[in-house]
Amino acid sequence: MKAISYRTYGGPDVLEYGDVPNPKLGPDTALVRVKAASVNPVDWKIQAGYLDGVMDTVFPVVPGWDVAGIVEEAGVGVTEFAPGDEVIGYVREDFVSRGTFAEYVAAPIRTLARKPANLSFEEAAGLPLAGLTAYQALTRALNTGSGDTVLVHAAAGGVGSLAVQIARALGARVIGTASERNHDYLRGLGAEPVAYGEGLAARVRALAPQGVDAVLDLIGGDALKISPGLLAEGGRLASVADGAVLGLGGRYVFVRPDAGDLEALTALAERGQLRVDVAAAFPLEQAADAQRLNQQGHTRGKVVVTVA
Repeated sequence: MKAISYRTYGGPDVLEYGDVPNPKLGPDTALVRVKAASVNPVDWKIQAGYLDGVMDTVFPVVPGWDVAGIVEEAGVGVTEFAPGDEVIGYVREDFVSRGTFAEYVAAPIRTLARKPANLSFEEAAGLPLAGLTAYQALTRALNTGSGDTVLVHAAAGGVGSLAVQIARALGARVIGTASERNHDYLRGLGAEPVAYGEGLAARVRALAPQGVDAVLDLIGGDALKISPGLLAEGGRLASVADGAVLGLGGRYVFVRPDAGDLEALTALAERGQLRVDVAAAFPLEQAADAQRLNQQGHTRGKVVVTVA
């Protein structure tokens, strides 16, 4: 099959487009014909070797953890899906090697869920990793519920935009930090925007004088440092970007594959409570260009690659 792969750590230039062996179908996996996969910062961070100390890597590596596609064949022990089913998946294993930037991926059933019927394959491909990150942080780490006021740092990005919508669906009021050019976009998602930079804490306090009930940090650094001072009494803090959150009394969130959580995201999308904005789409053979765009860090929504 055709795939993107790399044989050594490095930047976008190490990515190769060509033939790799077809994946083997295990008894509890589904062979998915990939229609689209999304680019996430973790992809190029792994590729650069930044996670070498915590994740085993088996070269050559096919990158990518997100997928939207069609089940081609189901393993002998699989009852959840059948050939022809449209699915989404956060296909992360405990080592790095067999990713989704390919014509086919053998996905463990625990990583898959039904694709939202109202989303295109490109939109659906942007949902699993980013959506699960937001959903698990909000529901498990922050226990977000009706009546809460939640502050989301970097609210216009791929994870942030989904976090805003999920928090709103949970009944929360959302304040979101973003550059001013994205403020109208955040208002359209249901958030109250505030600008980054000097005076951020004062701007948040002007909207929530008694403090916010929860902070979801997606950027780390200075934004995280000021967050404890913005919490109301008993407020909760979580970060997906900076382990320093543990020293501030908060939770660090590393997203986990979870079919039930994916099904919850599918349900939100089909109820019209969750949309995925695609910033750009590239054909599979141009995955290096897609990665370069994602590395710039200024896109609104998701960058995806498509497979013919």
